[in-house]
Amino acid sequence: MPCRSAPPLLYPSLGALLWVAAHSAAAATLTVSPDGPIRRIADAARLAKDGDTVLIRAGTYRHDVASWPQRSLTIRGVGGRPILDAAGEGAEGKAIWVLKDGHFRIDNIAFRGARVPDGNGAGIRLEHGRLDLSRCVFEDNQMGLLTSDDATVELNIRDSLFRRAPPQRKPLPHLLYAGQIRLLTVQGSRFEQGYEGHLVKSRARRSELKYNLLADGPGGQASYELDLPNGGVAVVVGNVIAQSAATRNPALVSYGAEGALWPENRLLLAHNTLITTGPQAAWFARAWRERLPADTQVVTRNNLTVGPGVFNLGLGGDHRGDTALTGPAPTPPDYALPAASPLRGRVAAAEQDGEGLPAAEFAWPVGTRPLAAPARWAPGAMQRHASGN
Repeated sequence: MPCRSAPPLLYPSLGALLWVAAHSAAAATLTVSPDGPIRRIADAARLAKDGDTVLIRAGTYRHDVASWPQRSLTIRGVGGRPILDAAGEGAEGKAIWVLKDGHFRIDNIAFRGARVPDGNGAGIRLEHGRLDLSRCVFEDNQMGLLTSDDATVELNIRDSLFRRAPPQRKPLPHLLYAGQIRLLTVQGSRFEQGYEGHLVKSRARRSELKYNLLADGPGGQASYELDLPNGGVAVVVGNVIAQSAATRNPALVSYGAEGALWPENRLLLAHNTLITTGPQAAWFARAWRERLPADTQVVTRNNLTVGPGVFNLGLGGDHRGDTALTGPAPTPPDYALPAASPLRGRVAAAEQDGEGLPAAEFAWPVGTRPLAAPARWAPGAMQRHASGN
């Protein structure tokens, strides 16, 4: 009877073992905890490798600032939202966290009290790379979140809260300041209580703000609610933008005040609710036409203005469906019109497609809710009824 040989043993190659070891190391999870082996976030920033996940357990981390040199990293708060209280300190004299150059995903962290000598102390300073940020809080920071001027940077913000700019004049504090970057997107986020600076300032090549609440609120003294000083492509859809009674500037939305930097300049304002609560007349949207190229496009569709003021005076461009509310103002937090409002159906119906059509609404306190196409569109950001239906 012939003898059958046993099947050969399959040993992994040395290259495969090295690959597994390298990728296993890259997938490590580090946990920072007030009572754990890693107690300081700065230590996790030193120990983490590319591809790691850093979990930060709930608690208050004082004087614990960090620079993150990794090329790819996920950082997430767990067991509640950890509070990073800078208490007057800043990594590299810049921020609570400095992100050097990589793709970072940051979720569920609170950044508080950033102060540095030059007055630009930020909760986060994004220098290069890409940041995807969600469910974070920035309060009482000199600059909230600040980026460098790098035309390759991308910043994506969702479901986050920016508030309480400190009373500082040099430099003016902004809750969010995007420099000359490639892309800024902001969705489902809330901005309130500025001080002389702006709630949102973006010099980005493309800025997309959808379904946010930019409402300075009681105690707020912001200048512009939204400043787009260098033009670029700006898509502003489905936001509630409200000026406080103590504002330092009559304009809510400003476009091109410092001249254009980018080859394409286009402003789309669609289905926003623009509110002034002060006694003075507001300038709801201002485009600095004399400082912008002749081919700059300005398009407005189905915006709702509330309170005394002007909307398209000097704005130039193509305007349809924009309406001034003459009845009682919609009230926070939903800012929705009553079901029986005569404004329902008073929109530019031909424009209900493309990037100006809302697909969601802001949902208090932060976040969005999906928006099914209503039977009758209304001007402004909120399509559901004030009753919640």
